[in-house]
Amino acid sequence: QVQLVESGGGLVQPGGSLRLSCAASGSIFTINAMDWYRQAPGKQRELVAAITSGGITNYATSVKGRFTISRDNAKNTVYLQMNSLKPEDTAVFYCNVRGALVGGMRFDSWGQGTQVTVSS
Repeated sequence: QVQLVESGGGLVQPGGSLRLSCAASGSIFTINAMDWYRQAPGKQRELVAAITSGGITNYATSVKGRFTISRDNAKNTVYLQMNSLKPEDTAVFYCNVRGALVGGMRFDSWGQGTQVTVSS
C-alpha cells in the first residue's frame, strides 16, 4: 500500500505564496504521474497541475504563470509552489500519485487534502 502525506496549506493574504508538499511512502517500485487537484466548496474537484516521471508539466489555465509543480524522485515527493495567490484559489488541495508497487501491482493513491485559504 501507498501512503501520501500532504503539508503546507494554510491562510495567506492575496498576493502571497504557499508551498505544498506531498510525500509518498510504502512498497513503491516506481512513480509515474504526480498531480495536484483542488476542490472549492460547491465545486467539482479539478486538476491544477501535473508532472510526469520525465518532468513534463501541465497546468490549468487559471494557474499558469503563478503555480509551479516539481518533484523529487529520490524522496518520492511532489511540490506545488503557489505564488500570487488569489481568493479564488481557496480550496482543499489534494495530491494524486500513480505508479507501481514492488511486485508489479499498480497503485493510484490520494492524499488526505490540505486547506488553502486566501483572504485578507
